[in-house]
Amino acid sequence: MREKCGVFAAKTENAPRKAYYALIALQHRGQESAGISAWRGKIRTLKGPGLVPEALEGDGIRRLKSDIAIGHVRYSTFGGAHHAQPLEVECCGRRAALAHNGTLTNYLPLRRTYEREYKFRTPVDTELLGVSFLHHLRETGDEFEAMAEVFREVKGAYSVAFLFDGKILVARDPVGFRPLSYGIGDGHYFASEDSALGMFVDEVRDVKPGEVFLVGEEVESRILARERHHGCVFEYIYFARPDSTIDGVNVYRARMRMGMELARESPADGDVVIAVPDSGRAAALGFSRESGIPYSEGLIKNRYIGRTFITPGQFYRELKVRLKLSPVREVIKGQRIVLVDDSIVRGTTMRRIVNMLRKAGAREVHVRVASPPIRHPCYMGIDIPTRHELIAAWRNVEEIRRSIGADSLAYLSVEGLVKAVGRESLCLACLTGEYPEWAFDFRV
Repeated sequence: MREKCGVFAAKTENAPRKAYYALIALQHRGQESAGISAWRGKIRTLKGPGLVPEALEGDGIRRLKSDIAIGHVRYSTFGGAHHAQPLEVECCGRRAALAHNGTLTNYLPLRRTYEREYKFRTPVDTELLGVSFLHHLRETGDEFEAMAEVFREVKGAYSVAFLFDGKILVARDPVGFRPLSYGIGDGHYFASEDSALGMFVDEVRDVKPGEVFLVGEEVESRILARERHHGCVFEYIYFARPDSTIDGVNVYRARMRMGMELARESPADGDVVIAVPDSGRAAALGFSRESGIPYSEGLIKNRYIGRTFITPGQFYRELKVRLKLSPVREVIKGQRIVLVDDSIVRGTTMRRIVNMLRKAGAREVHVRVASPPIRHPCYMGIDIPTRHELIAAWRNVEEIRRSIGADSLAYLSVEGLVKAVGRESLCLACLTGEYPEWAFDFRV
């Protein structure tokens, strides 16, 4: 399970510099590349591979002076890792830069339609989103009408920011798959998560599904389309920062409740509860609170192991796990461990962690997972492996338990997850196989 992308946009004094700091706050959503586009009579873009300080190093940000900018941190789920955003698109007599979080489900048939009049420069679905918007802007002459046509035509997940003609247009798709927040302070700010806006504004709200903002000399917003809301449940399970609030639900509180529900559904006889850091920590605390079993930090995470660490071969894969996580033997030795994590994908990492705990002297290891089994791929912008690679797609719970070497294994139920999050308008497709109809109801 991998991160998605992070989007930022602002009209404010020194917008590119503020975009830089906001992208650092969104770094957890993508570590492959970063970029900023600003308007100074025309679009100027600075971007590159790596983390934000690496991709945007040097004097580029200081020279990129503007009161309007968009930004992006990328983890590629479509089109490869080599196309950093914001992506500049030229079509229909206009040029726009755009930053996109999500995946378009009708990309291929819709691209074939537009290839009749436009030569695509990348394999990235973001380019199609830009072409569709600029095409309809030429046809309608109005930004809101153009985006309404995009909503009718383009299916899938897209929280997106466009920069063009000295304006920004920010939109969240009609289903609201991916999160998007709006804040007002000394200007107007947008970000994938509200935790990236706290340094600039005090007042923040969610952008509604199907809502479009046009920010120029004035600011106007309209809700142009609305389908049944299907916000991504994995934002609450894993992806979002714990201090973010998405569609009115605080992520940290939701994860705590997941752990509490898990303890009610699947209690364990243990001496100590420990988390797989960092995303399993809040659920582990919730499990501890509900069960009465004390919580301790039994695994310490090395925060300086980057995603670019190359791991060919079994020896180096094992070495990476040992470099990333270290057991606290004084907490583990002779104890019955209740190990809480947010999810199990392939099962290989959990197997190594269980083995690590046994080598550190654990008497028993009981694994509790604060989400249901992942059995289906995601088509809305999360990089979930193929169904063949998902251990829960072809093994039952007892078979998985034996595979990871745990004394017991239990998952949170779908009903318990929905109760913990506290809202029913969730996309659960990767857990249930029931995909939102709107995302696939297309004809080209």
